[in-house]
Amino acid sequence: MKNNDFWKFILVIFIVCWALFETYPPTSRDLVKEFEARAVHRDPAFAGILARLEPLQKARPNREFANLQEAIGTNDIESYFSFIPAKDHLYPNTFILNQLQRDASGKIKLGLDLQGGTSFLVEMDITKLETTENRTNSAGQVEIVTNVPDVSGALSQAVEVLRKRVDAFGVAEPVIQAAGSDRILSQLPGLSEADKDSARSQITNAAYLEFRMVKEDSQQIIDNHLPIPPGYELLKHIEPQPNNLPPRIEQYVVKKRPENGLAGDIVKSSMVVRGNMGEPQIDFTLNDNGAKKFADVTRNNIGRQLAIVLDGELQSAPTIQGAIEAGNGQITGRFTPEEAQSLANVLQNPLRAPLKIDSSYDVDPTLGKDSIQSGVRASIAAVVLVSAFMLCYYWIAGLTANIALVTNIIILFGVMCSIGTTWTLPGIAGMVLTIGMAVDANVLIYERLREELAKGKSLRGAIAAGYARAFGTIFDSHVTTLISSVILIFKGTGEIKGFGVTLTIGVAASLFTALVVTRLIFNFLLDRNWLKSLPMLHIIRSTQVNFMKAATPLFIITWAFVILSLGYGIFGRGNQLFGVDFLGGDSTTFSFQQKVGVDQIRTALTDIGEKDAQIQYQKDVTGGNETLRVTTSNGSEQKVEQALAKQFPQAQFAVKMRQQVGAIVGAQIRQSAVIACLLSMFGILLYVAFRYEFSFAVGAIVGVLHDVLLAIGCYCIANAVSGRQFNATVVAALLTIIGFSLNDKVVIFDRIRENLKLGVRGSFKDVINQALNQTLSRTIITSGTVLIATLCLFIWGGGVINDFAFTFLVGIITGTYSSIYIASAFVLWWHKGERPTIGASQVTMQQNTVPAKV
Repeated sequence: MKNNDFWKFILVIFIVCWALFETYPPTSRDLVKEFEARAVHRDPAFAGILARLEPLQKARPNREFANLQEAIGTNDIESYFSFIPAKDHLYPNTFILNQLQRDASGKIKLGLDLQGGTSFLVEMDITKLETTENRTNSAGQVEIVTNVPDVSGALSQAVEVLRKRVDAFGVAEPVIQAAGSDRILSQLPGLSEADKDSARSQITNAAYLEFRMVKEDSQQIIDNHLPIPPGYELLKHIEPQPNNLPPRIEQYVVKKRPENGLAGDIVKSSMVVRGNMGEPQIDFTLNDNGAKKFADVTRNNIGRQLAIVLDGELQSAPTIQGAIEAGNGQITGRFTPEEAQSLANVLQNPLRAPLKIDSSYDVDPTLGKDSIQSGVRASIAAVVLVSAFMLCYYWIAGLTANIALVTNIIILFGVMCSIGTTWTLPGIAGMVLTIGMAVDANVLIYERLREELAKGKSLRGAIAAGYARAFGTIFDSHVTTLISSVILIFKGTGEIKGFGVTLTIGVAASLFTALVVTRLIFNFLLDRNWLKSLPMLHIIRSTQVNFMKAATPLFIITWAFVILSLGYGIFGRGNQLFGVDFLGGDSTTFSFQQKVGVDQIRTALTDIGEKDAQIQYQKDVTGGNETLRVTTSNGSEQKVEQALAKQFPQAQFAVKMRQQVGAIVGAQIRQSAVIACLLSMFGILLYVAFRYEFSFAVGAIVGVLHDVLLAIGCYCIANAVSGRQFNATVVAALLTIIGFSLNDKVVIFDRIRENLKLGVRGSFKDVINQALNQTLSRTIITSGTVLIATLCLFIWGGGVINDFAFTFLVGIITGTYSSIYIASAFVLWWHKGERPTIGASQVTMQQNTVPAKV
């Protein structure tokens, strides 16, 4: 092995080993078993916990975390898990369980659509945080000034409030994070049906700000472990320490009720200012009602501590230094700027107004398991079928491509696990699509290699030339796909981001495996003289099809179909085309034991005011379980469930999935979809214009636009036939069509450019026809492998993957077609049949040097 190949081999081995390491362990261990196995010692109290846990596990086997919390109760488990540093945390038991959960969790993280759970996207009314006051300007005039709060800080404080509320449900690894400037995303995996309504209420409720008195002998009660007096409770909070010392848990015996009614919306404004020595402190202003009560409390309790409590959690307990009569107070202490801002946000109470649910998503755990099985079936089928085709068609070269394909999948899983990406159903679709597209680079190389062998080159020379000639095309085709997938990451919503991440990693990995891994294998075999020849099937041999002859009528026919199908969709179907992702509303999916007629269901829903309900039975292509999907207006899901249960008890309707999207969020998703498509096409236009010629770029965009519009038109017809509706997953499919379509066009344009540079004789029409015939075998094979993978998604994927697969199947066919009859024809007409200047100088030079060669 040559020195250069040796280091490449070491690099490949290192990357594969790293990917395998990052993926292990792939699945999670049982939390209860982890709890039992890792306890450093056991005593009767621990045995009691396990005894209480056993019946809970039998009753609720899917709620290990909540069961453990209930079984532990008020017991302190720190001594059993002394290796976990929990003493500096407010709730050490919860911290220990969370740490055990993280240790037991597998590297492959599943989204809500695969494991079941509930997701809420809630909006915070930041206008409630704005305050106004009268100020006198330099001219002596009174002005009304609006104080704009620190929105990011308020949002962070609201996230912390919701996080503590969610902890009460015993949910393992919940996701509570800011989403934009005024929204919060809450994802609660494995939430029981009984807790879902309570979770909705807890997440949307307004927070309650209280000022309570600390008992004067609080420290004595705590130090001597005395019982808490009636009317008081023990509250804790973390007190940061100066000089990077570890934080300290402060405990106070605090009244259960606010002092003198000091609670609710009484703080008008609060802000961080600097003291005389530059130290941060908090200035706050109370409203008229709060100012009077605060004056009485501070006047009568000078020297005592006043606890600030938000949503039942102690935030701070400053000492009253003097009476605050005018409603303007100041809190001083050893604050860092961040701590001072946090306390100012607490006083401002970012959740003083209830949160509004903009969208929600609810998946039954059994449906999540079905989705996993569907995704695994589709993935295995895609790998087996694509690998079998490559092995049968390219023999040894196909086996090499299959090794690269497996390496690609290993790297994909490793990178996904290392960055903590959550696997979703669209993410699985991205992986299956990557399998189909990964062989594209290998097909390009092998078809080039076949051409070089036909010229009489040695096997080593043909392999070197094949890789060299295919490199530019492979690079360009992968970049155009990456443009679309990266835009999906930044402009996609929810699970669609997961699809974009998976596709981006998969495409990047396929570039590496096709150019490095397969070349290493060939070099290894050649160096040992084990590879004498590369037999390949050659079903599609040299053709002389005049593709451009039929370009004009086909161009007119397909664009006419695009216009007619879009017109039918816009004017004939209207809002029936769009799902709740785009229009807003409630969509509920039911399982059932006995099928009920659509007309009967419509009558029942009309009786409760849902006359425009969309009702559709859905069944997997493979003949799996049939479900009922009902789409109604916002906030109607509960009355729909009640109406169906009351009117059709024999059907035994059971909710498998809920989705609720507000009208504003729906409009934002529509806007994001349009922007994503436009950005993708604009980025591709710039790249192709830079790499080729402007006419090629325009032709590519015309072809891509044709593919997208034709796919939308076909979806409009499918909506009338089968009830398919546009959703965010279809947008992902359209963006994938853009990348795939450009991939095919780049290969053809690259061959046209090469033929022009080589001075191939004939008119521009002849040059294009020759390029199309030369790349025909590659076009059919690569489109075929992607078609196989997508068919696997369509047949076995189920759920939203089926909508994606249907749209992309149309895109594969139209993308292949438009590369020949739309994009190539457009470039020909752009130049009015004349050869472009891209190859003029090279042709002249070659012709001038012919006599010298003779």
